[in-house]
Amino acid sequence: MTSARPVPHASDALLPGEFTLNRDDFRRISQMIYDDSGIKLTEGKAALVYARLAKRLRVLKMQAFRDYCDLVASAEGQGERQEMLTSLTTNVTKFFREPHHFEHLKTQIVTPFVQKGGQGRLRIWSAACSTGQEPYSIAFTLLSAWPGAANHDVKILATDIDRNVLAAAEAGVYAENLLDGVSPEMRARYFEPAGERGQMRVVQAVRRLITFRPLNLVEAWPMQGPFQAIFCRNVVIYFDEPTQQGIWEKFTPRLAADGALYIGHSERVTGPAGQNLRSQGVSTYRLTGGRNR
Repeated sequence: MTSARPVPHASDALLPGEFTLNRDDFRRISQMIYDDSGIKLTEGKAALVYARLAKRLRVLKMQAFRDYCDLVASAEGQGERQEMLTSLTTNVTKFFREPHHFEHLKTQIVTPFVQKGGQGRLRIWSAACSTGQEPYSIAFTLLSAWPGAANHDVKILATDIDRNVLAAAEAGVYAENLLDGVSPEMRARYFEPAGERGQMRVVQAVRRLITFRPLNLVEAWPMQGPFQAIFCRNVVIYFDEPTQQGIWEKFTPRLAADGALYIGHSERVTGPAGQNLRSQGVSTYRLTGGRNR
């Protein structure tokens, strides 16, 4: 005869609601998310965890977070574990977010490359591309400075841990009300109607410049670069300090000589990478030494 599992004390509950989320549940979820992605969830994020995962409990017709934790910790629950990670990954983005980064990219990276003849490789990496607004903004910036870029060895790499948002990004379809920040000229040149009323698709000539690939930043990186510019914005803020420093350090050898790294407004480069990257304006860094490291 087996005994019933003990019910957690009310004092252990982090939040009231339809489902009980206690501290042990939260610790288990937090540890799994950290192991899988490097994202550090503190108890201050309990409301976010509850709101996003309660939807999954309803879909699965579960009654308690304890049972959900048991599922995602099991071998047969690995598909749902990916769903959990997807649910807890913040995907807040828009076209030309932090416009000073795109101005810097245009004037300090792309234009000098073109002025030198536009020969050789030009590579740009959007390291957490979410639903695609960032890499498409990069492409629009590139083409506005260099209309003939598609006829040269030019590529934009866009990666994200979430395969669902990658699929949406690769499709390149957006509601018109999401095009804030895109000038009327760019809308006319780089978008076309997409079947449903109010939906716009990035034109194929732009989409061909971008390669979308899944990537977990805390795992091995297959790409070597060098990249003239890397965008990794509002991502490492969710990691603990050692993980942040490790990611900054992995970026530096993948930057081309004098390459640019663009980060979020609440982030800063720390650790060993700070010896190789110099600040150049708001949340913008350049590789020091004038050579690829």
